[in-house]
Amino acid sequence: MVVILVIMPSLIMYQSGSNSIEIVGLFAIFAAVFTAIEYASKSPSLVEFRDAPPFNRVRFSTLFATVLCLSVIFRGYDDPSLITEFFQQSGSSIGETIDFPYSPVRLMVLALPQDAPADLVQRVRDGAGLSYLVSIFAIVWFVIVLRLRQWPRRDEPFNVWVNLPTFDPSASDNVVHRLERDGRINVILGFLLPFLVPAVLKLLANLGTPVALDDMHTLVWMITAWAFLPASILMRGVALSRVAQMIRRQREMAHQRATSEGVLLV
Repeated sequence: MVVILVIMPSLIMYQSGSNSIEIVGLFAIFAAVFTAIEYASKSPSLVEFRDAPPFNRVRFSTLFATVLCLSVIFRGYDDPSLITEFFQQSGSSIGETIDFPYSPVRLMVLALPQDAPADLVQRVRDGAGLSYLVSIFAIVWFVIVLRLRQWPRRDEPFNVWVNLPTFDPSASDNVVHRLERDGRINVILGFLLPFLVPAVLKLLANLGTPVALDDMHTLVWMITAWAFLPASILMRGVALSRVAQMIRRQREMAHQRATSEGVLLV
């Protein structure tokens, strides 16, 4: 699935360079090997929540859907068909609806150069609108799944060391408070990133290092990152808060059990 995700824009859209196929293939192999090693290893390294579905499943599905939608939309500009027309009309309707003052889509459009062609502006608006809507649906679906499955479940083991390999529990006295703090920071950062990324792109353009948006493959991954990363960070914040709640409940249950057995003085 990771290989399909990486090569999907190159398969759906037309190639823009002679060496692009080799570069995409090499990156796909690297991503596949990295994912296989991460999930096959018994000890954690980098990937979070690898043994705690549905977190990574929802994130990967969101990323896959975003890349697929953008690739189909941008293919329609060069090779229109009924499918590409449907995605283009959907993206155009959503983009025009969300494109109001100070919205993330409007800021993304304003991040383009002033002399940008009209078709490029339309592509960015359509792609940004559809990808942003996909990310919103993913966040809502993630929260609903957590509620329905009561994740993390009490009857299922949850290894904090495996699922949070970059989290150091010895860095603070209270692990629960630190998880809650990190969760709130991630939620706030995930909400603000769609507004901050266009400002950073505009700043880079003013400093003389603009992002090359004339290549459709670059545009696909840029809009994908703009929509997916904030949603992923926000979902991580929600997941950290749920883990903190689980640890607090387990501590309360252990305290009550020890008190009932006469180990602790009441």
